Amino acid sequence: MSGVEGSPARLFAALGDATRLGLIGRLSDGSERSIVQLGENLPISRQAVAKHLDVLLGAGLVRRTRSGREVLFTLQPEVLADARNWLDQVNSQWDGTLGRFRDFVENQP
Repeated sequence: MSGVEGSPARLFAALGDATRLGLIGRLSDGSERSIVQLGENLPISRQAVAKHLDVLLGAGLVRRTRSGREVLFTLQPEVLADARNWLDQVNSQWDGTLGRFRDFVENQP
């Protein structure tokens, strides 16, 4: 779980912004897109898009490559899968804890 194991807080903080979630949505088809393409029809500047992409890059959610003069971004779907797996583990732990608590309460005289 390379994307979540090291810093789940950083990953989920990156996912906690509507603009960044929108950028992830635009990249979710697996294609590479430039900052200009990602910023189309957004009410923010290219510089703001770049800053949001830097946060996503720092969390490992996107990969940046250069093609000539253009910088392209691609979603790293395995990091989202890691996040899902991490949440499933937390959910399982809570289910176990709540089950034990329920058993304790139900077995009280």
